[in-house]
Amino acid sequence: MQLFAYLESFPILHIFELLELTLAIMIKRLLFEEAEITAREFKIVAITGPRQSGKTTLCKHVFKNKHYVSFEDLDILEEADSSPRSFINKYKDGAVFDEIQRVPGLFNYLQTHVDKVGKNNQYVISGSNNFLLQQNISQSLAGRAAYIELLPLSLLELQEHWGNTKNPVFFMMNGFYPSIIAKQSSAERWLPNYLKTYIERDVRMIRNIENLNLFSKFVKLAAARSGQILNVNNLANETGVDNKTISAWISVLESSYIVYRLQPYYNSFNKRVIKSPKLYFYDVGLLCNILGLNSERAIKQSNMYGAIFENLVISEIKKNRFNKSQYGEMYFLRDSTGNEVDLVLEKDGNLIPVEIKSSAKYRSSDLKNLKWFQRLYRIKGGMLINQSTENQELEDGIMNIGWAEVANV
Repeated sequence: MQLFAYLESFPILHIFELLELTLAIMIKRLLFEEAEITAREFKIVAITGPRQSGKTTLCKHVFKNKHYVSFEDLDILEEADSSPRSFINKYKDGAVFDEIQRVPGLFNYLQTHVDKVGKNNQYVISGSNNFLLQQNISQSLAGRAAYIELLPLSLLELQEHWGNTKNPVFFMMNGFYPSIIAKQSSAERWLPNYLKTYIERDVRMIRNIENLNLFSKFVKLAAARSGQILNVNNLANETGVDNKTISAWISVLESSYIVYRLQPYYNSFNKRVIKSPKLYFYDVGLLCNILGLNSERAIKQSNMYGAIFENLVISEIKKNRFNKSQYGEMYFLRDSTGNEVDLVLEKDGNLIPVEIKSSAKYRSSDLKNLKWFQRLYRIKGGMLINQSTENQELEDGIMNIGWAEVANV
């Protein structure tokens, strides 16, 4: 009762910030320590990532000794925009500037100030619009700022908190955004509002798209192609716009951390490989919501279940690489005759082929494409990731890994 009485003394927005900070303490983000180390080595730390992924919480938790300033506040935005030099002097000892891309005129003054002071760990800047933030950093803060990309919660972070892993359909339905995991809101209500806010606000900021209904149609068509080879011409025809517009709109989704392109692995001696990328969503909860799959039954019965499971696995591996600062690229490989490996990982100079199946049981036919890759590149090993509950070594050094173990890949 004392806790509720305490919370009642706060404005409602402050309560949500308190809940987010509590979640951050309960579920320690893997990038907390990386953010501290990076700040000691650079004058400025730039934290990017999608809206509501926990960037503000990270800033307040890791850099709690710095003043926190959000340019979402219109009064603060106007003050910084009208007198940037005075604004920087007001926070001359350092600060956290959140959503700084909204004040592009501030970057040149920030550059002058950090160069004058000379020391590291001066400012933390953050923003949800990666395109605008990177554009301003490359123009004014190159060599002075280091990037940290914070994606929604990862399976590994949740496993360390929960001690075990829920079934994959739970994550397909709910996704990994902190607000949903913390049960501040249901996925069924939160995710469509997130998408609506993104389209009506962020899309306008990145690119002046007049027909938002047409853009919404494009997003739904893109979701239906998750895990498929990106065919810009086909997507343009179905949306009712030209190819150039589709390419620009995909870049908008990428810069906002809604989707990413998985590039094909290409080697000069293999002339028959498909050279177009595949399209994936960072968050499978958002993907399923866009597809209208809002229940476990609908997801399990969907003809896209296998593609959604593949998206889940690949996105978790992508998060792991961000969170652990692992070097090496991620690809897929498909040739013109239909041979395909879902994922190719670069690690320590080696190639690791990965096949992803939504089934619970291993079948010998599941290894067909992995063996093709082994013959093509004269290697041993590889991974088959499915919904099995036990890991086991198969033939030719291939490991069968249960989906929950993807947190350690």
